[in-house]
Amino acid sequence: MSTTGTTSTTTSSRERSDLLETLAKHRYFFRLTLRDLTDEQAGLRTTASALTLSGLLKHVADTEEGWVVFILGGPDAMSDGKEGNEQEQEEPAESAGGGGPQRGGTVDPRFVVPTGVTVAALLERYEHVARRTDELVGTLDLDADHPLPQAPWFESGARWSARRVLLHIIAETSQHAGHADIIRESLDGAKSMG
Repeated sequence: MSTTGTTSTTTSSRERSDLLETLAKHRYFFRLTLRDLTDEQAGLRTTASALTLSGLLKHVADTEEGWVVFILGGPDAMSDGKEGNEQEQEEPAESAGGGGPQRGGTVDPRFVVPTGVTVAALLERYEHVARRTDELVGTLDLDADHPLPQAPWFESGARWSARRVLLHIIAETSQHAGHADIIRESLDGAKSMG
């Protein structure tokens, strides 16, 4: 299989449309959990988890961006990104700006929002990342693949196609939309649905 390329003649526009519509739906529900919140509220831990809405928003944007880098350049390009990189520096649990899941007394840096970064700025960045992904899906060879980065949670020697990566982005977005919904409901009773 090729590792780069443009639109495959066998890939239907319907498949691309389905991928984009599904991703858009889960992005919408994720963003909906942040409606009418202040930066302070979005940074609150409202459940037993260390997750915050602002930390989740940062992570979802970083994750989507990292996997798009993988689609375009493979695991070497991704090594500078966020997803699948165990070499990240961990920050103390007291980090400002909300946090995320804890690892051995520290907050996972993928969920730490730097001091002074607002929800509006995080949403703007997420919109930029989403536009880039959506534009790429229109021209991408969905069958192009790369070997996954070496990590204990990936099968040795496995390769993911661009299609498989997009499905992973959808799953990540959906999973974190659910996390966000629980955090928001614990904050003020608001729900995305129901």
